[in-house]
Amino acid sequence: MHTRQFGKTDMQITPIGLGAWAIGGGWGAQDDEAAIKAIQRAMELGVNWIDTAAIYGQGHSEEIVGRAIKEQSWKPYIFTKCSLVWDNHGEVSNSLKAASIRREVEASLKRLSIDVIDLYQIHWPNPAEDIEEGWSTLAQLKQEGKVRAIGVSNFNVEQMRRAQKIAPIDSLQPPYSLINRDAEREILPFCQEHNIATVAYSPMASGLLTGQMNKERIENLPPNDWRKNNPEYQEPRLSRNLKLAGVLTDIGFVHNVTAGVVAVAWTLQNPAVTGAIVGSRRPEQIEDLVIAAEFRLTDTEKEQIEKFLQDNP
Repeated sequence: MHTRQFGKTDMQITPIGLGAWAIGGGWGAQDDEAAIKAIQRAMELGVNWIDTAAIYGQGHSEEIVGRAIKEQSWKPYIFTKCSLVWDNHGEVSNSLKAASIRREVEASLKRLSIDVIDLYQIHWPNPAEDIEEGWSTLAQLKQEGKVRAIGVSNFNVEQMRRAQKIAPIDSLQPPYSLINRDAEREILPFCQEHNIATVAYSPMASGLLTGQMNKERIENLPPNDWRKNNPEYQEPRLSRNLKLAGVLTDIGFVHNVTAGVVAVAWTLQNPAVTGAIVGSRRPEQIEDLVIAAEFRLTDTEKEQIEKFLQDNP
């Protein structure tokens, strides 16, 4: 699999990275051993980075990633995040205070069983008044060698400008897909202008664009699956989104690839996007999707997708 320069850093990343949100829990039934095998299979297929966060399963995702890579002959880049913390009762809150972030980074290093985090990111810009304190702390952690690169997630341009006054931003992680194109207006151009690597999350809209979803399956999602309350999974948006998935399925059929591959490949065609996060909880899922790293849509297929989006806003 080819690699791409990761912004201003010394890292070269594959176009696709393995997303470890779902393996933390909250997406229905979870099989930890299958998740470990999915991570190891992704590495076998050449995927060289994993994106996780402390909050995913309140530490569980990082622990699974740590177990999966522990005995491997080579180590992928590990991207994780801070700023969402929880108490002894599991109640979640936001903190960008220096002391909190320092506690978080030590806990993440321990759970992941690594000495240095390759990319450490502020998960959300909350509380907004503490962005400067949080970003200053990440810059210090980089200077101290605890982390190799520092990034932000879910920041807008104004918030990135505030951070840049303190220290350069190595990367941004925004939501970006055929269903959520908000980043195209200001965020992606800003990152391209400032050589900030961009890692798109939810390129398949949390499963909606995989071609595997239908109304019956969505109605039967377990109560602990967060997608049940996602507006994109509810009418009136749901019917439109499933039609879009149908268009991607038709395009993929010609090339013997899935709708999910088409959705991810569409995201990766944007020159401002460095990589896309692909979630996987089972080995066969990543086997089906890794093709997107090399798959290219034709101009006609891009026009077909764009026409659907214009006709079905």
